[in-house]
Amino acid sequence: MEFSASPGAFIHTPGTQSEIATVIQGFLLGLFLLPLLYKSSLQVWVYCRTLGKQRTQAIEKRVEKRAGSAVFYVSLLLVLLFLVPSWTRLVQGLEVHPFVWVLNYMFTNSDERLLLCAYWIFVICVSIRRFYSISKQSKTERILLRKYYHLVAVLIFSPAVIFQPAFLDLAFGAAFALFLILEMIRVWEVYPLGHTIHQFMNAFTDHRDSEILIISHFSLLLGCALPKWMSSGFNDRPLAPFAGILSLGIGDTMASMIGYKYGVLRWSKTGKKTIEGTAAGITSVLAACSILVTLLASSGYILSQHWLSLSLAVTLSLLLEAYTTQLDNAFIPLVFYSLLCL
Repeated sequence: MEFSASPGAFIHTPGTQSEIATVIQGFLLGLFLLPLLYKSSLQVWVYCRTLGKQRTQAIEKRVEKRAGSAVFYVSLLLVLLFLVPSWTRLVQGLEVHPFVWVLNYMFTNSDERLLLCAYWIFVICVSIRRFYSISKQSKTERILLRKYYHLVAVLIFSPAVIFQPAFLDLAFGAAFALFLILEMIRVWEVYPLGHTIHQFMNAFTDHRDSEILIISHFSLLLGCALPKWMSSGFNDRPLAPFAGILSLGIGDTMASMIGYKYGVLRWSKTGKKTIEGTAAGITSVLAACSILVTLLASSGYILSQHWLSLSLAVTLSLLLEAYTTQLDNAFIPLVFYSLLCL
């Protein structure tokens, strides 16, 4: 508390890669501890209300739900305003409040970052309104609707990897933190957003999501983020940060769309993946790589990726995607990233 109230907590510090990692780790750790704080606080509140119920009228369900929501929001504020900055200072030595650090990083010599944020907001708003409307009014297959979001990931992340890679690391962490908060609100039906979020997210689920948790959006985000987080400083492998974007946003999407519309030859009798879809995915990824190599070469990157090894990495990754029935968004990018780094 002393740290949060001190003037030294609001000084400006330059944004370095280690500081970005510290801020991301602090917020994610705080959000992972939020359920414990929320449930404990809620149990204390319910116990106190139960003692009073013996002398007064029964607690109305609506009042109880809104009071529980208030407990959640108070717990969230405690975590973000006190727990997270305390951890970043005591454990990581970050001598600045995380929220203020992010604001300083955003608005100090950052015209390009602000323009990128405006572009992200525009793409996200247009895609959410458009795709949610399609999911409610048309007969488009749910699998195709999900792949459209993969294409949106390409539009959002590709420019940032090239022009603002450090800022993209921070944006990935912020997006993951936001997804955690929204999923908690949805699962616990926190008033007033819980029901609305559940209706929206339920329109894009499939058999790999459980009855409680919806993890498809987490896997897509992490599939794009993990290769970027792990490839910091690997200038000799310039395509490695794009492993998630290429394998999920382009390869997986094209394989599903082409296979669904034109696929005839199936890899197995019981599966839905087709040879035509896999071939389209491999071709599209190689075409995207040829464009990226040209852009990166003009940006001064050292290129050491041979086309034979690249073709082998793309082919093996797309074959794995064709045969797996698990949550491929989570591990296909890691496999592709590993093959690119060989």
